[in-house]
Amino acid sequence: MLSAPSTVEGRACGTCTLCCRLPEIDHFDKPADEWCAHCVAEQGCTIYGRRPSVCRDFHCLWMTDQALGEEWAPSRSHVMVYSQGKQITVLADPDRPDIWRRAPYMNQLQAWAAEAAPSGGYVIVFWRDEVVKI
Repeated sequence: MLSAPSTVEGRACGTCTLCCRLPEIDHFDKPADEWCAHCVAEQGCTIYGRRPSVCRDFHCLWMTDQALGEEWAPSRSHVMVYSQGKQITVLADPDRPDIWRRAPYMNQLQAWAAEAAPSGGYVIVFWRDEVVKI
């Protein structure tokens, strides 16, 4: 039985399951861009109630940053953004060629990179085998 997806600060995953596909998840020996064995695409996690902390503790930036508009919802943008210290990481849907290079996404990525640079931060995009530092 599938459980309801997360809700954080009034935002909900809805049918988005990109966090179950895009990142590499060592706990499950899951490579990047492949579906987790416990995910039913656009429906949810089959082990939601007992998912490991690596999944339980993760929320994409759209879920936690109210400043990001609806255009950044992963189900709409086809990118998943998260931050780690001074790094902003963008994982782009391998089925959506270069969507992250288009407006409004690239404009925001460049703004984040410019803001982060003085303190040694940066934005990095992963799309298929391509890695781009902005």
